[in-house]
Amino acid sequence: MKQTMVEVSSIADDALLDEPVYDVVEAGRLLQVPPRTLEYWLEGGRQGGTVHPPVLREVATGSKNLSWGEFVEARYVRAYRRDHKVALESLRGFILQMRSNLNVPHPLAHRRPWVGEGRRLLLSAQLETDLAPNLWSVFEPRTGTVLLTAPAESSLAVVEFADDIVRRIRPRGESSPVVIDPAVRFGAASVRGISTMALRELVDAGDAIELVAEDYGLSMDETIAALEFERQLLPVAA
Repeated sequence: MKQTMVEVSSIADDALLDEPVYDVVEAGRLLQVPPRTLEYWLEGGRQGGTVHPPVLREVATGSKNLSWGEFVEARYVRAYRRDHKVALESLRGFILQMRSNLNVPHPLAHRRPWVGEGRRLLLSAQLETDLAPNLWSVFEPRTGTVLLTAPAESSLAVVEFADDIVRRIRPRGESSPVVIDPAVRFGAASVRGISTMALRELVDAGDAIELVAEDYGLSMDETIAALEFERQLLPVAA
């Protein structure tokens, strides 16, 4: 049976960032982060006899579900941790300062860190958390130039903003049809509203790629892009 596209939700503005979208298992699969690590980022916990506060939440809630804002922020935390080896304690302090300066619960999911007055606040946050220019982006007051460090630059290339928040993610880049949108397929990775996982499961079960593409009204390029995205997601440890 042909699967039809779902309608985009009308959730607007900051309310979208607080909308529960994923459990830690599915979020971990999409982010390539172990669910237990995500839980620690969400809730904090005890390590080495010390109790650490959450990274992605203001306070622990006991929930293992991620909101859209938490999912977006987790992408940045993953990039800084894995690609640039930034200490989690530094990230925690930086996000806390950003949250306070910008007065928003999910500062990494807002456009405001890159435009307008938030740029000056951003520089202040970097200095106060002693992260220098290695993290996030820098506003150079004399020239007004915004300099993006590698993780921010690469992440900006694959996120789409509306109403000052991240509305959609393109995990394989701007040229790929694969999107992650909390208002489509409940946040599952999709191509034109069709779940990439559903397409992979059909092909893995023996259906020909050409027939799957035809049944779902997709081009071969779109179908192959969906399958390539799914197959680059490695199993993550619990």
